[in-house]
Amino acid sequence: MGTVPNGAAAPGSPGAAAPPPVSVTPAAAELIRSLRGQHGPLMFHQSGGCCDGSAPMCYPAGEFRTGGSDVLLASLVVDGVPEPVEFWMSTSQWALWRHTVLTVDVVPGRGSGFSLEAPEGVRFLIRSRLAA
Repeated sequence: MGTVPNGAAAPGSPGAAAPPPVSVTPAAAELIRSLRGQHGPLMFHQSGGCCDGSAPMCYPAGEFRTGGSDVLLASLVVDGVPEPVEFWMSTSQWALWRHTVLTVDVVPGRGSGFSLEAPEGVRFLIRSRLAA
């Protein structure tokens, strides 16, 4: 886990402020449980890049390689999923969103071709609000 570009502590590291920066809605938790049953342990990555837009991408854990340009925002605990689901974001995106609290939700529609929910007829999305 790294630091954000301005040097502030990354979420989950010593000195990081509460509340957790990422949570999931009940609908997203249900989809995560289903995808976990089909694909095994999961992870999310939010890049904000041109190819995936601003949708969080869900992958089998470890399939998307993270590195020094990414920060681990949360290890999501989802009822019915035996292990935490890591939520990563590019540090440049986190620099823009660091004042927000993010909620992973799911809506009808076509997900990205690279995200595991794509064939399910739904897509993950991020809802955000300013942190208090």
